[in-house]
Amino acid sequence: MSQPKRSIQLSDAEIRAIYAEGEEAVVSVVSELLERLNRLESEVKDLQGRLRKDSRNSSKPPSGDGFGKRLRSLRRSSERPSGGQTGHPGQTLEWRSDPDAVERHSVAVCSTCGISLATVPVEDVLARQVLDIPPIDLVVTEHHVEVKGCPHCGQVNQGSFPPEVNTVVQYGSRLKGIMVYLMEGQLLPSNRVCEVLRDLVGVRVSEGTLYTTREQCFEHLAPIEAEIQQAIQQAAVVHFDETGLRVNQCLWWLHVASTNGLTYYFVHPKRGQVAMDEMGILPAFSGTAVHDGWKSYQRYDCEHSLCNAHHLRELQYILEHYAQPWAFQMSLLLVTIHHHVEAAKAQGQRTLSQQDLAAFEARYQAILAQGLADNPLPSPGPASAKKRKRGRPRRSPPRNLLERLQAHSASVLGFMYDFTLPFDNNQAERDLRMMKLKQKISGGFRSEDGARRFCRIRGYLATLRKQGLNVLDALLNLFSANPQSPLPQPE
Repeated sequence: MSQPKRSIQLSDAEIRAIYAEGEEAVVSVVSELLERLNRLESEVKDLQGRLRKDSRNSSKPPSGDGFGKRLRSLRRSSERPSGGQTGHPGQTLEWRSDPDAVERHSVAVCSTCGISLATVPVEDVLARQVLDIPPIDLVVTEHHVEVKGCPHCGQVNQGSFPPEVNTVVQYGSRLKGIMVYLMEGQLLPSNRVCEVLRDLVGVRVSEGTLYTTREQCFEHLAPIEAEIQQAIQQAAVVHFDETGLRVNQCLWWLHVASTNGLTYYFVHPKRGQVAMDEMGILPAFSGTAVHDGWKSYQRYDCEHSLCNAHHLRELQYILEHYAQPWAFQMSLLLVTIHHHVEAAKAQGQRTLSQQDLAAFEARYQAILAQGLADNPLPSPGPASAKKRKRGRPRRSPPRNLLERLQAHSASVLGFMYDFTLPFDNNQAERDLRMMKLKQKISGGFRSEDGARRFCRIRGYLATLRKQGLNVLDALLNLFSANPQSPLPQPE
């Protein structure tokens, strides 16, 4: 039977009683108290470390930083001055050689003596241009379909309405495209979309009409979404990430798979492999998956590349909280390799020299060895200790990171050997950023259907932007029964 824990606060009488029991009793009490003290110190340090984590030294989002200002950044200061750089083309207004309209402002009388100048010839003309948009007004187009009877057989023949004209009175493709653009592209709440349309166009649209239009867009995009999904699955390098999303007041997970030209979103109640399997990309993916090291990704039989931006933040936390020099040395090494790779790309090289590769690899392993020596495995403890919990002994954060960097060194340094691999997973994080903004605005989604509609439409719009295509024109074509595929067309 285990002995009850002794209180740390002992009275003088209790201390004297223990002392009277002899040397062994005193040593036992001191050992017990020291063990508890060490355990409490470890717990306090762990809790302090959690409090000190923010978006700069961990994977926490900036929204979790609270009202505190971040005074330091992982980004190194540049030698270039702030503002526009030399040779930057700029985006100033350009003079139009063929204006749409010309307004003449004549001189009627002399500003000094008041004499009429109506018959005086013009000596010179000064010109200025104003770029503006015409008044926005709703244009009603009435479609007439002819009906004719055949004089030979008596058959009544009727023309065909355009495919997008399917009701007696309806809104047109351009206005529908603007509705979807404001809701899903600019993330405006439905009541504010109604206000914008009323103020700018003079049309009063109900929120129900907005939702119906969004549903039509969702249905039209089904085959295009399947094309994007298949194209990403066949890509050589794909970025993966996930983030929490509120659906029907419950925590769901928004998954993203993206390249520099394609974006695919998928929402699911689970975060791990079950959701990734249903997403339908990773199970048959044979390229390189770029991610943050989440264990579920490692279960897929493809090449892996880990995000070094995450490593830099974790190393910054270890340097601040544990003051271990190896963390700074590893951060400096990763950044140095990245700069060498970018410089080699700028010079048209396809790989680093074998000498540089060997030197960087040796330095990487040396830093790991030093870090592992500074963070030995925890001792098993005395045999009298109570039964250890299942699983491996708990590691410290520095030890966990070191073991990950050692076990997945090829995935960490993959960008050094293969220039097609990125240094970080910022592409996926950028694709998720606006989705988090949507949640901040609306607080979440009321239903799974609403979340899936948003993901499909938003993925299409994000892909259009990556391809440099006009979003409004694409939505106009979509509602005109002529959907535009954002996939690059073969030449």
